[in-house]
Amino acid sequence: MMRARGLWALLLLVALVAAAAAPGAVLAQGNLTSRSDLRGLYALRGSLGLRARDWPRHADPCTAWAGVGCRGGRVVSLALAGLRRTRLGRLNPRFEVDGLRNLTQLEVFNAAGFGLPGSIPAWLGDGLAPTFQSLDISACNVSGEIPASALAGLTRLRTLNLSGNAFSGALPVAVWSLPGLSVLDVSRANLTGPLPTTGISLPANAQVVDLSENLFYGIVPEAFRRLFAQVLLTNISGNYFDGKLSVPDSGGGNVSSELNCFLDAPEQRTQADCQQFYASRGLPYDGPVTPPAPQPAPAPARKKKHKNLRYILIGAIGGGLLLIAAVAAVVFCIACSGRRTNDQRESGAPPSAPSGVSATGAVAATGGTQPSALPANTAKVGDSFAYDQLANATSGFGEERLIKHGHSGDLYHGVLQDGTAVVVKRITARVARKDAYLAELDLFAKGLHERLVPFLGHCLDKEEEKVLVYRFVRNGDLSSALHRKSREEDEGMQSLDWIKRLKIATGVAEALCYLHHECTPPMVHRDVQASSVLLDDKFDVRLGSLSEVCPQEGEGHQNVITKLLRFSSAADQGSSGSPSATCSYDVYCFGKVLLELVTGRLGISASNDAATSEWLDTTLRYVNIYEKELMSKIIDPTLIIDEDHLEEVWAMAIVAKSCLNPRSSKRPPMKYILKALENPLKVVREDNGSSSARLRATSSRGSWNAALFGSWRHSSSDIGPSRDDNILKRSETIKSSGGSNGDHSSSRRRQSKEIFPEPSGSRDTED
Repeated sequence: MMRARGLWALLLLVALVAAAAAPGAVLAQGNLTSRSDLRGLYALRGSLGLRARDWPRHADPCTAWAGVGCRGGRVVSLALAGLRRTRLGRLNPRFEVDGLRNLTQLEVFNAAGFGLPGSIPAWLGDGLAPTFQSLDISACNVSGEIPASALAGLTRLRTLNLSGNAFSGALPVAVWSLPGLSVLDVSRANLTGPLPTTGISLPANAQVVDLSENLFYGIVPEAFRRLFAQVLLTNISGNYFDGKLSVPDSGGGNVSSELNCFLDAPEQRTQADCQQFYASRGLPYDGPVTPPAPQPAPAPARKKKHKNLRYILIGAIGGGLLLIAAVAAVVFCIACSGRRTNDQRESGAPPSAPSGVSATGAVAATGGTQPSALPANTAKVGDSFAYDQLANATSGFGEERLIKHGHSGDLYHGVLQDGTAVVVKRITARVARKDAYLAELDLFAKGLHERLVPFLGHCLDKEEEKVLVYRFVRNGDLSSALHRKSREEDEGMQSLDWIKRLKIATGVAEALCYLHHECTPPMVHRDVQASSVLLDDKFDVRLGSLSEVCPQEGEGHQNVITKLLRFSSAADQGSSGSPSATCSYDVYCFGKVLLELVTGRLGISASNDAATSEWLDTTLRYVNIYEKELMSKIIDPTLIIDEDHLEEVWAMAIVAKSCLNPRSSKRPPMKYILKALENPLKVVREDNGSSSARLRATSSRGSWNAALFGSWRHSSSDIGPSRDDNILKRSETIKSSGGSNGDHSSSRRRQSKEIFPEPSGSRDTED
């Protein structure tokens, strides 16, 4: 309770001192009169990438710019707290504040919570105005060592707040000799080293000194003991100070010293923690800090040995009952699984709307096939990060760093100490299953593929919270990149050109081909949609949203179980509560992504409602292997393409339609889809060769058509009767134009098997 009151008093005092130091209460209204100040503000506007709505052009900064305080036509205070960068500014934020040099009357600079990744510039102390009094860069993601010259010249500094950052090294000795410093807060700043023994000359009226939750160590020097006795509030808790702490009683304030390594003091760290810390730095340690715990008393011996037989009998009977219950549970689970698989095969509904999948691709929290156990050695799957390191990189997982709330965790943008831009996924029980990270770790344990999201590491220290770290990809996901607002307001929306769209489609196919055909056992993504497709600065694909990845269901084994138990097939397909764990389900979802690229219709791949199904039915009626002109009715109107590119769009639409076949057994495997996307013109162009041998050696439009599209063209009713008649007439014309009808047709069918083999077996299953 005393510590809580002390912290509240500390926060209140800091707020009061900051308010007293800020000149905002006495600022006079008026326009900016200094050209030097104006140049400095515009330099900051550009280097920090501030939004025009906060700092509008052609408006007076003193009256219209947020956070700018003026007095007598000069800028005297600057507050970045609460301001936001532009989208371009957020891509590469840096500690660039050179414009402050022009503000020669500046007294207060407050950037609390505003991201300033990088190191404090060495010129800061000499470059700021002689009138400067208050510097607050708390929780700004600042890193690196603090240059001694950065603070030495601030002789009138009253308030210094560097808390919540990720510095390295020690706090410069010059800080302790600032003659006017009243409030010093460097808590949670990752600072280390012993306190200096000389050069301590803070004023006697200093109010707050907060060194808590750092890595300071060693004995507290006598000069600091006298200082702590004078300061109203001192907090050195959460460090590794050792020895004895005795503060002289000279009317000073409260000193918080828990969670250190002090001798004969309450609430200190364990001896093991202190020894490990000092040993890692090769330093001697005086310990111990706490008396050893008493050994537990031995359990009393049993007096009635004749009861042993009864206990053995009870244990045997209980164990037998538990074994019977376990066997019954296993049989029941296998039976239910077999029934669901059988139902999925015999039901007539296409897999476009699997139960348990939300409009954003989210899966019900309790459903789905999950990895059975943690990977054998998670320490080898990427790097292991400290939780505090990731918290500092994301400004304490602040709202300003939040990218989105994903169904498997919250995603934050962050910058590591070395300047690496990252995306941090925070998995808590509030937003996802606690084991949602296991699927990704299990997949990455198999190897890091160039088409999967670039995984860097993890933090698994906390029981209630897991964190995964990925490298930041510049162009976001496909759902936002397909039609992106231009930086120039008069240019409207900018659309991805066709070359990039085809490159993206091929990249996604490569990623799924790796999962389906190169992993052992084959892995199923189960969440393929535009928002899962991440794009780097070259628009290369990095497939993300891997929390639902699982091994493909063993259909053959489940069929045997189903036949043996002979369960009925009347249950609903959606009872499983999760997407199908089959590769054909991924192929179906990929088909919707392809249609999104062709038509420019946003959100199709993420939706499974009735309206989407109706749109798919309508759109696919215009996808015809014999009529390219129909593509004009569905193609994205923002695409500017020539004749060759139009044929590639046509080919991609045909591939998409083959992926969306309602019969899962008729959908092509990903390795053949990839081959078609790598050679799109072969899907639609007729080979004019006349010989059967040439047809076998070179793929033709007929062979690609039969492999990709023919099986559905003859079984689907999507194309109306009049168009069916037209197709049949065109088909007969093509067959009769090459000489011997029978030989020509037969050679095309053989070529279809060679280029795009039919799936083995005769079962037509549904997802």
